[in-house]
Amino acid sequence: MLSTLFFHWAGIDNWKFLAWIWALIPIGNGILFMKVPIAPLLKDGETGLRLKDLFGIRIFWVLLAMMICAGASEQAVSQWASAFAEKGLGISKTAGDLAGPMAFAILMGSSRAFYGKYGEHINLKRFMICSGALCILSYLGIALLPVPQLSLIACAVSGLSVGILWPGTFSRAALTIPKGGTAMFALLALGGDIGCSLGPTLVGMVSGAWGDNLKLGILAGLIFPILLLLGVIFCDSSIA
Repeated sequence: MLSTLFFHWAGIDNWKFLAWIWALIPIGNGILFMKVPIAPLLKDGETGLRLKDLFGIRIFWVLLAMMICAGASEQAVSQWASAFAEKGLGISKTAGDLAGPMAFAILMGSSRAFYGKYGEHINLKRFMICSGALCILSYLGIALLPVPQLSLIACAVSGLSVGILWPGTFSRAALTIPKGGTAMFALLALGGDIGCSLGPTLVGMVSGAWGDNLKLGILAGLIFPILLLLGVIFCDSSIA
C-alpha cells in the first residue's frame, strides 16, 4: 500500500528511491538481531542428531512433507492473487495488488499475531487442523464460486488459513524431535522453500495448460493443503 502511494506521488520512474527506503527495514533488522538473545536449541553438553540419524526417523519425513506443503499452500495463492483479482474483476494491476496480495498478507499476519499472543492457551494440533480445513475450503471457494468477488474473498481467507502452517510445523518438529538440532530446522526450512516454488509453479503450469484458467490452477493446488492436513492428523501416530 505504501509503495502504491509512493508511485502515485513520486512516479514509477523513481522506483530506485523506493528500493533504498525499503532497504532500511532489513538494515534495521540486522542491527536489532545483533542485540537479540537467542535461546539454544539444545541443553549444554547435548549434541544434535546427525543427518544419518535424522534421515532414519520416519516422523522427520512426515514433518518435511508438511513443510513442503505449508510453503506450497501459502504461495500457490499469494503469488497469483493479484493476477486473479485483475482477471476476475477486470481491475487495474494496482487495484489487483491491493485487493489480492495485500488482503492475503494482512490476514496471514493476523493469524500469526493471534497465535503468538494466545498460543499458550491453544492446542497447536487442533489449531493446525482447523487451519488446514479452512485452507481447503478457501481453495474450493476460489476455484468453484461463480461470483468473482466471492472468489477474491476466498483468496484473502486463504491467507488467514495458512498463517500458522509454516511456524506450526516448526513447533511440532521441536516437540516431536527435541534433539533434531540445527540440521533438522535447516532441512525443514529448505523443504518450506521448495514448497514456495512448487506451489505457484503447479498452479501456473495447470492454468497455462487450460487456457490461463487460474481457477483450475488453484484447484490443482488443492493437493497441498490436503496432504498437509493428513500429515497433521497422522503426525502423532508416526513412529520415530
